[in-house]
Amino acid sequence: MFATSWFLAALAVALAWPVPVLLSRAAWPARSPFAALILWQAIALAGGLSMIGAMLCFGLEPLGENLIAGLRHLLGIALGRESMDALGIWHAFALSAAALLLAHLVFTLLLTYYRIQSQRRRHRDMLHLLSSPSAERPDTVVINHDAPVAYCLPGGSRSVTVLSDGLMNLLSAEELRAVLIHEETHLAQRHHLLLWAFAAWRSALPWLPTSKLAQRSVSSLIEMLADDVALKTVSRGTLVTAIALVASGSAQLPAAELVGTGGAKIDTPETTSARLGRLLKPAPPLGRGAQALVLGASALLLAAPTALLIVPGAFS
Repeated sequence: MFATSWFLAALAVALAWPVPVLLSRAAWPARSPFAALILWQAIALAGGLSMIGAMLCFGLEPLGENLIAGLRHLLGIALGRESMDALGIWHAFALSAAALLLAHLVFTLLLTYYRIQSQRRRHRDMLHLLSSPSAERPDTVVINHDAPVAYCLPGGSRSVTVLSDGLMNLLSAEELRAVLIHEETHLAQRHHLLLWAFAAWRSALPWLPTSKLAQRSVSSLIEMLADDVALKTVSRGTLVTAIALVASGSAQLPAAELVGTGGAKIDTPETTSARLGRLLKPAPPLGRGAQALVLGASALLLAAPTALLIVPGAFS
């Protein structure tokens, strides 16, 4: 398993630094947000699996020729049936590090979920006091605010779209329709789950610069996906105007209000700039061959570490 551990370590390094940096700087993701989102998820999952797998394989190397055999001997050691003499200090350290990293990632994922749910609960309670249901639109509430603001607040059957009086007074009927379709797409496609996963990834590994790049890129890509759905119903010019007006409203809100949205998506200036750029200077979507190549690369990224860890042991 020595070669496997080093290959997984090299893959983990590549997925932790050069690959995310290159992808974040590439222009093609704006042409195919869905394929790019799949690739970002594959990078994150394969990177985490490779980091843990590299340490696990190195630690289990003295105990067996493959992962399954090594884990069997490790279980025997844990139950007191076998001696620990076969494990050197560095191998024991690697096993401990793998266990700690796995526990850290899982704990951070659950902690991030708890925090987001708590923020949403507080924000929903605040909306209950400060908003009124829309008479014309189901699952929509209106807040008394002069700034043009629109966002969605996920919550399963209690999910709502939040609009401000300022937005409804400023936008035309078609522009408002574009905004509603955009926000409803976020809820329908459950984009908040992606935001949760990448927020947890960044919280778990804040020292990793690419975790910030991944979160920022995924946030931008889901906005583009929602824009593409809106473009099926409204014109490009209508959507551009609506985005610009809503962005101006987000800029008027105090920072405390932006933080207190409980995981609701409000655009950053960078995301708004990227959205407007692709709408004002549209590029043709990626061809089917290129999209298939991206999806194939994503599948390969996930399959490679998984196969190295599982398949050899299955045939032992």
